[in-house]
Amino acid sequence: MVKSMTGFGRSEVVSGERKFTVEIKSVNNRYLDVNIRMPRQFNQFEAAIRTELKKYITRGKVDMFITYENMGEALSKVRYNRELAQEYMNGLNALAQDFGLVNDVSVGRLSAFPDVFVIENSEEDVSVLWEPLCEAVNGAAQQFLEARTREGEFLRSDLNDKLDNMLGNVEFLTQRAPQIIQEYQDQLNEKVRDLLSEAAIDEGRILQEVAIYADRVCIDEELVRLRSHIKATKAELDLDESVGRKLDFLAQEMNREANTILSKTIDVESSNKAIELKTEIEKIREQIQNIE
Repeated sequence: MVKSMTGFGRSEVVSGERKFTVEIKSVNNRYLDVNIRMPRQFNQFEAAIRTELKKYITRGKVDMFITYENMGEALSKVRYNRELAQEYMNGLNALAQDFGLVNDVSVGRLSAFPDVFVIENSEEDVSVLWEPLCEAVNGAAQQFLEARTREGEFLRSDLNDKLDNMLGNVEFLTQRAPQIIQEYQDQLNEKVRDLLSEAAIDEGRILQEVAIYADRVCIDEELVRLRSHIKATKAELDLDESVGRKLDFLAQEMNREANTILSKTIDVESSNKAIELKTEIEKIREQIQNIE
């Protein structure tokens, strides 16, 4: 089954008072390139996340965004450092006594002294985070895969239509090739008769010229190979695996045969069909860049 390299998926998992949100999007790329943006406490899960993603995708530039909310008990607490506050007060009292001053320090001013109040962050138990996080990752990846598969089906249908058009042109050129030789022979005979009398016509020489011409414009081998490449491409489109690179190679081979055919065609009809072949192949090559 053909899959597109572009897609989007999103999943949200709520576990108790924790909420995990995962979004995945991708664009074309020759290889698999995964970029993950996530909270710091999930860093230890990066390798496992990448392993999960590889179950769903083999090519493409993938961006994954993970957000996390803990709506339960706050992990940050404020601790009152009583011992340090007492040291500040002792120092202020000594200062007031030494200089005969009134110690007018207020609670607000004392609390502003460094480290009287300290914010302590308690570490969350990350061992309970992986299961719901993995569920969110797989949920987003599954939705992402479905989107890529839907688009891939459109690509497969479009490519098959273009390949069928190519087969039609190949069939035309196959039937046209013998006619070109016969037309050349008839034209050559007519020109010779216009220049020479009937008795002076050398039929052997004419046949020799026709044979040379036929060899020069013969496209039988190219048409056979092109037809084979088209059939191989259609077969690849029906496989349930990553086929983008194979299709790209086949498109290059088809383009090579089409170029040779165009260089050998002399009559207008055949040249037009060869140009149509090249046009279709170029469209196919562009579409293949979107396939995984």
